[in-house]
Amino acid sequence: AFSNANTQGRVAWCWKANGGTTTTNDASETSVGTIDSVFQANDTSGFSIVTYTGTGSAGTVKHGLSVAPSLVIIKSRTVASPSNWVIGQDAIGFTGQNYFTDISGFGTNSGSFNNTAPTSSVVSIGTDNTTNGNTATYVMYCFANVEGFSKIGKYEMNYNSNGPFVYTGFRPAWLLTRPVDQNGNWSIYDSVRDPFNDGDANMSFAGNNTIESGFAASAVDFLSNGFKLRHSSDGYSNIASNTAIFMAFAEQPFKFSNAR
Repeated sequence: AFSNANTQGRVAWCWKANGGTTTTNDASETSVGTIDSVFQANDTSGFSIVTYTGTGSAGTVKHGLSVAPSLVIIKSRTVASPSNWVIGQDAIGFTGQNYFTDISGFGTNSGSFNNTAPTSSVVSIGTDNTTNGNTATYVMYCFANVEGFSKIGKYEMNYNSNGPFVYTGFRPAWLLTRPVDQNGNWSIYDSVRDPFNDGDANMSFAGNNTIESGFAASAVDFLSNGFKLRHSSDGYSNIASNTAIFMAFAEQPFKFSNAR
């Protein structure tokens, strides 16, 4: 029922790492990281998929990219509870985390990323079961900023129909936003469901099973060099006097982006 319910529409967004070709990092042999990992990495798109087995002791995991990722998502594959999707992002620091499955604000659980930002070679993890339970297995998704292709950052909301403009350097095709300072959903917008800046929005939520919302209160304009919030009554992406984090990907990557 989750992916093929009768008569129900579905939307999917896909990222390709390295076409199925994996690399194994034996940390004791390479001296990169302290926990063995297997990864697929694509430096051109700034994306890698990593699997590893937790040790229960704070350590580091090689992520496979040549630059530090700006956003990291980790999910346990074997721990039943807690089974949160754990998200760290550099604009708000790796001293805590957000969860896809929790709409409350930025958490201060330092056990997830060990109060340490990723480097150009490794992601640090603490002792929390959400990222490093002993013998538990995990999958980690790492995203880095790539000029003209992807942008990860933050912006200040104003709860106004003349909302903030956020520069990305390209026209977005896909946008994920999340308030940091208070409760709020992970909201997803894209240019396929919303091909025009018509004052409306088809918005999906990453953190719950609520159906797609389509209403003017959540309108976002995708512009040639960024995006602009156009709503004043929405509790997701433009709440008054609060910070939001975001991740965006380009509709036509690099230098050939055109105005809409």
